[in-house]
Amino acid sequence: MKIRSLAALCLLLAGCRQGLYNQQKVRPYRESTLFADGSGMRPIPAGTVARGHLRDDKALYAGVGPDGKLLNELPVPLSKQLLLRGQERFNIYCSPCHGRTGNGVGMIVRRGFKKPASFHIDRLKNERVGYFFDVMTHGFGQMSSYASQVSAGDRWAIAAYLRALQLSQAAPAAMLSDADRKELEGAPRAHELSAVGEGDVTAMPQNLRPDRGPVETSGGNPEKARGTPHK
Repeated sequence: MKIRSLAALCLLLAGCRQGLYNQQKVRPYRESTLFADGSGMRPIPAGTVARGHLRDDKALYAGVGPDGKLLNELPVPLSKQLLLRGQERFNIYCSPCHGRTGNGVGMIVRRGFKKPASFHIDRLKNERVGYFFDVMTHGFGQMSSYASQVSAGDRWAIAAYLRALQLSQAAPAAMLSDADRKELEGAPRAHELSAVGEGDVTAMPQNLRPDRGPVETSGGNPEKARGTPHK
């Protein structure tokens, strides 16, 4: 029995070769004598495209048509889901500067940052939809590129939502349903909101104050926070 066990152990040890593990190979960031420049890592050949990143659809990824001009129509189907996605992305990435209504008075503008143009001026209302995609992709003026933060699909969703936002600020009441008209009549007017500074949250009507949670004021009475949000 011992002889059999010993024979089996010898066979196992004979199979444990380290040839592949110990073979010569170039590790990342190590030098190599194989190449003239002494570097083991090689530069990527020009024109190399990662799998899944060909992006040969110029309309979708560059916002231009066959004529090389910015698109005047969306290269993706317009749907409610697209607009909702655009609204979500706009509120996250764009509203800090441009404001949620696109009037150019976002939160950081109220803190002293340069005011961008309102989306509701004639020049931007008459711009091609591809223009907004192009600005998000490459940046413009003090605005940097958002291509690394917002995907091409989401940039088109934002561009579509911008069109809806522009229409919402100038749409005739006749386009609304009876229920929407009643809701609009009960909504605060623009001057009521703009007259209240960000710091004067307690001066706003109760139903319009941002939900910041109760804090203790100097008088010891819990009110809506003035200043930093309650966490």
